[in-house]
Amino acid sequence: MGSTHALESAQGKLPLFSFGVISDVQYADIPDGKSFLGIPRYYRHSFSVLQRAIETWNNQQKHIFVINFGDIVDGFCPKDQSLNAVRKVVTEFEKFKGPVYHLIGNHCLYNLPREKLLPLLKIESFDAHAYYDFSPAPGFRIVVLDGYDISAIGWPPDNPNTLQALLFLRKKNPNSDKNSPEGLLGLERRFLMFNGAVGRKQMEWLDNVLQEAMKLNQKVIVCCHLPLDPGVSCREALLWNYDEVLNVIHQYDCVKACLSGHDHKGGHSIDSHGVHHRSFEAALECPPGTDAFGYIDVYDDRLILVGADRMKSTSMLFHP
Repeated sequence: MGSTHALESAQGKLPLFSFGVISDVQYADIPDGKSFLGIPRYYRHSFSVLQRAIETWNNQQKHIFVINFGDIVDGFCPKDQSLNAVRKVVTEFEKFKGPVYHLIGNHCLYNLPREKLLPLLKIESFDAHAYYDFSPAPGFRIVVLDGYDISAIGWPPDNPNTLQALLFLRKKNPNSDKNSPEGLLGLERRFLMFNGAVGRKQMEWLDNVLQEAMKLNQKVIVCCHLPLDPGVSCREALLWNYDEVLNVIHQYDCVKACLSGHDHKGGHSIDSHGVHHRSFEAALECPPGTDAFGYIDVYDDRLILVGADRMKSTSMLFHP
């Protein structure tokens, strides 16, 4: 890691704080496979990527926390192994010498229902929701969204969030396989069962959090497993109602960046309001001997992602 050292030294000052990032470990004790697009997936090696990430972050002795952007185990993990697989990955994360914050993704929810998953991830929730916020340093706030708030996976079959999601999918996706984008055009290709939406209560919560951040003169980094901008990922990976979430975000000048996983290939975009979007490269797709993790140095006027190997380093300059 270190391809942006020149960028860092150009600052002439130390970051306000730093934190580690990794996404889409999708561990499973099964042979390597491929995605539906034919991209190789290394289910066992992804755990080795996580081990090297933890060791690296601890050795660097500068990160005040780590964020895991979701999908810690894979949907192909045998269901009788799901609980132990999640525990194994969580135990590895806990070797980091500091707090670890988790996001939930679709593969997490394929393996365990929310009532079992959230306690394992130490997500303090109300009504099994997985959105929360925290202030790691003066002048900054991290906002974690639950992109599967309205979802056909993870909730009980008769839960209103499940029923709302299934009704939505029937209206938006005519395919019998609701994970198929066949026939869907452009941005409509996001209406797939492995995605989800932010619900009304969460949207109100987000609005209130951003209002408070403005009053406290805090800069905000929004984190969600699902990408929030069409420029940062493929259409098939977007949050169903990303546009509604952005409408809330764009009402306030405090949000400087939106970080995500899910798309696997990684990307960076700047939206029409100057907000940076960065989706992270997946640990799952690292061939043996390669890595995809990193850390973010936070300054008053920029975020600098320093990536390892397949995770591309990125400088995100914003108005202070």
